[in-house]
Amino acid sequence: MDMRWSLNEIYPSFESDAFKNDLNLLNEQIKENISWVETNCKNYDNTKEKLEDYLKSANEFEHLVHRLYSFASLNASVDVKNVTANKTMEQLSNKLAELAKTEALFEKWVGGIADLDTLIEKSDVLKVHSFYLNEIKRNASYLLDDTQEEVLAKIKTTGSTAWSKLQGNLTSNLLVDIEVDGEMKQLPLSVVRNMAYDKDSEKRKAAYEAELESYTKIDESVAASLNGIKGEVITESKLRGYSSPLAVTLQKSRMNEATLNAMMEAMKESLPAFRKYFKKKAELLGYKNGLPFYELFAPMGEVNMTYTYEEARDFIVKNFSTFSRALGDYAAHAFDNNWIDAEPRKGKRGGAFCSNLHYLKQSRILSNFNGSFSNVTTLAHELGHGYHGKCLVDEISLNSHYPMPIAETASIFCETIVTNAALKTASKEESFAILESDIQGNAQVIVDIMSRFLFESKVFDERKDGSVSVERLKEIMIEAQKETYGDGLDPEYLHPYMWVCKPHYYSAGNNFYNFPYAFGLLFSKGLYAEYLKRGDEFVREYDTLLAATGKNNLIDVAKMMNIDITSKDFWKNSLDLIAEDIEKFVNL
Repeated sequence: MDMRWSLNEIYPSFESDAFKNDLNLLNEQIKENISWVETNCKNYDNTKEKLEDYLKSANEFEHLVHRLYSFASLNASVDVKNVTANKTMEQLSNKLAELAKTEALFEKWVGGIADLDTLIEKSDVLKVHSFYLNEIKRNASYLLDDTQEEVLAKIKTTGSTAWSKLQGNLTSNLLVDIEVDGEMKQLPLSVVRNMAYDKDSEKRKAAYEAELESYTKIDESVAASLNGIKGEVITESKLRGYSSPLAVTLQKSRMNEATLNAMMEAMKESLPAFRKYFKKKAELLGYKNGLPFYELFAPMGEVNMTYTYEEARDFIVKNFSTFSRALGDYAAHAFDNNWIDAEPRKGKRGGAFCSNLHYLKQSRILSNFNGSFSNVTTLAHELGHGYHGKCLVDEISLNSHYPMPIAETASIFCETIVTNAALKTASKEESFAILESDIQGNAQVIVDIMSRFLFESKVFDERKDGSVSVERLKEIMIEAQKETYGDGLDPEYLHPYMWVCKPHYYSAGNNFYNFPYAFGLLFSKGLYAEYLKRGDEFVREYDTLLAATGKNNLIDVAKMMNIDITSKDFWKNSLDLIAEDIEKFVNL
């Protein structure tokens, strides 16, 4: 099977007439947009008709922008040195920055419509866009004046966007000096980090030590990137009148503080159960002082839980189909039509992601597949994102954007499907390996995610007073790991550089991209419990829920399944399911 994706469906190439024509069309539409807003947003005459006209063009414009930008960014993600792709992204960012002033003008105009709800009731077009319009109205108070919005958008292209690109380039091109089978080699960082899943303990330790040593080549530059981005975020959030960067994220997430606090309190109370798991794994691997960090992902059991790419495909499709034929068919289509780039290689970014291409009714998925069961569940995770996108294809573009926390629901739900379906037919040895791998993943999403949340909170706090040094960043990371992992990890073998390799810290528009994973896991656990109770009826409602995520806040999405996410009990019930698995593991 081909392990590289095809982007021909977007454009044949950067040199193609289709790409060039769309780039010219973008320039024309930007001018038209600016002219329209400057002409029509001076007063509230014919407001209903103006809104209808704007929304039609906005959906078309969004598809055009996403098509151009996704082609460039997807090319760059598998070849960070692709000059044309990187230049195109920069050009597009600069072009779109021209709209900042008029976007602010339009949003303030919408914010000033006193009878917006009345107008919505009089128009079928506006009814479809009611959540989108009301969200603009709610956020209007945080807008700066038109000129400030324009200046800020333009500065970002040489500020946080450039810093983010630097971190991506440094980590993607970093070659790690490591001895493999008696031979010194220079390997891409993504390849070395994947050795954490190797069956050989010595190789896992060597990879960990080589990884940490390699970061000394780039830590000062990456720290500068982090400080630049976080400094910009602090300044912008203060200018806009937010109480903190976290308040910005909660607003964007369509999530209230009560929900976050309820979830975090439940997570904190669950930490002893996870520490019990870490200590048991350490014991089984022969360690007395807790689990060394480099053994977090050590495969357990005697079974050879490795997969070829073809075997991974068949495993995922088969297990997805136990939930619904639609989900299984979607996964098969993604594999068979080259929607996935799974091959690790130099110049390709690490990790994994899914890009939903609403304008094509398709998706593209990046992973760095090495055959481990963890990598299989990663593929299932990203395919879950893709299925979420599939459920939204009939929604208009402006109603297809869901917030970060709910973004992880379908993906983690798919991980649960794969794991639980596999356990049903597994031998005792395989069950042990699968169970441990599942707990291992859950521990990352709860314990490590909490450490990242604490780390990022502390960095924001200290960045207010000036740049945070490399040494201090390392200290903060170690403090966060000790607070969450506790005595579950060996304090002599932690990971002070975890902030270097995680791209989630380096997006000025997505701060605290950590707790959404925990939300997704625990919300999915609750949903999966409902599925086990209700069967086929749930499957139909589940697809409806995913389709509604772009036009509702999180509380209302959860209510569709009679779930109260502001209650700590809901989160505790989901965490108790994981605690039960930990007890099974400890007693096996």
